[in-house]
Amino acid sequence: MVSSDQRRRQLAREKFERQQQRREEARHRTRRLTVVIASVVAVAAIVGVGSYLALDGDGKKDKSDAAASASPSASPSASESSAPEPALKIDKKAKYTMSLKTSQGDIGFTMDAAKTPHTTNSFKSLADKGFFDGTKCHRLTTQGIFVLQCGDPKGDGTGGPGYTIPDENLTALGKAGKDGTVTYPAGTVAMANTGQAHTGGSQFFLVYKDSKLPPTYTPFGTMDDASLKAVKDIGAAGVAGGAADGAPKKGVNISKAAVDKS
Repeated sequence: MVSSDQRRRQLAREKFERQQQRREEARHRTRRLTVVIASVVAVAAIVGVGSYLALDGDGKKDKSDAAASASPSASPSASESSAPEPALKIDKKAKYTMSLKTSQGDIGFTMDAAKTPHTTNSFKSLADKGFFDGTKCHRLTTQGIFVLQCGDPKGDGTGGPGYTIPDENLTALGKAGKDGTVTYPAGTVAMANTGQAHTGGSQFFLVYKDSKLPPTYTPFGTMDDASLKAVKDIGAAGVAGGAADGAPKKGVNISKAAVDKS
């Protein structure tokens, strides 16, 4: 027979066990709640960051995104590209030199008419008319590709001469690699375009550091050493506002452009 003292100890033990069980269940509930709260906070943080990045993308591109998407584009409207290109008047066996007097020093490059007759002829025709005088180099890219883009009379990437010229010399830099690009060596001068074939106009870009691009931009000129150094200095100064792509911090205004037979 169980004594009253034994019964009290048994009841006390059972009470203690019930208390321990309740405490353990409470700890489990607390841990579960903590996990749930942490999960909610983590999801909220991820959604918040995603929203921030999305908003940032809508407003101002990240430097790496800008660099990744950078291309020497030119987007003249259809109404500005309806006239015929100038009649060929150059000596297709000769070489020509284009000289630019700019606010950042003289920049010159040689054009080979035998390889790029339409481009060389167009640039001589435009320069003879003073088309480039008073324009500016409106775009500098300092990540991904390394180019200074000029030749737009509007200064915003949408201007052109009113006609387009055919692509030329596209195989000069070799066969594209697995990534679909070739190297445009530092010192190369090439035509910008709309991303479609045969849409070059007056916009061109000066490569100041080896750049990998699709072989869809007519390479038509080569800068001399002094000119390349001048463009490198412009590139080294960076883009206005600290971005990777935009107007150069050192403004490049072309006061006079001339094309002469070498």
